[in-house]
Amino acid sequence: MAGLDRFLAKSLDSTIRENLGDKTAQRIENRLFEKYGISLTQSIEQFNKLDTVLREYFGAGADGLEQKFLKSACDVKTVGGTNWITIENQKLTQIILESFGDDDKKRILSAVNGEAMIISQILDKCNIPQTSGYRKINALIDDGLLTSSGFVSTADGKKVSKYRSIFDNVKIDIIKNKITVSIHLAKQDYESSSILSVCRQ
Repeated sequence: MAGLDRFLAKSLDSTIRENLGDKTAQRIENRLFEKYGISLTQSIEQFNKLDTVLREYFGAGADGLEQKFLKSACDVKTVGGTNWITIENQKLTQIILESFGDDDKKRILSAVNGEAMIISQILDKCNIPQTSGYRKINALIDDGLLTSSGFVSTADGKKVSKYRSIFDNVKIDIIKNKITVSIHLAKQDYESSSILSVCRQ
């Protein structure tokens, strides 16, 4: 599952429930559980499954709904062949601002910008204590700002995940108390996002 999908899911869950209304959301959640054994929240990170169930209920009208859901979270633009996501959603901008407002998290995101590393390498490079470092890296993974990117084999034959940032550039604009965050996505994150591939067809 793409880090971007995990990140966008932070706001899409409440948006989808608000747009569908309690009864319809409950029916869709029941159908998702029947068909795939997953909740509505879980289906957002596997958006093609949610898309299938929405089409059962709304037919071609699912397209408009999905675009509305995506628009509530972000606006996707391709500028000069590169993919930018502009985020005005308060919950998502807060995640990014809090991450960049924390010195350790900011160092972690900078360290894995364009280069995947295992957690111990990230901690060494950033000179962060292990206990707090692991906690902060796990928080960034949970928020979808860090994503798994391959493995490395250790001397004892175990596979250890490498992590990298989902973006390689961030712009933060504050105009008349309105905060807008634009992130330049790494190409593989743009292409592997099930939310973007379904909502932008």
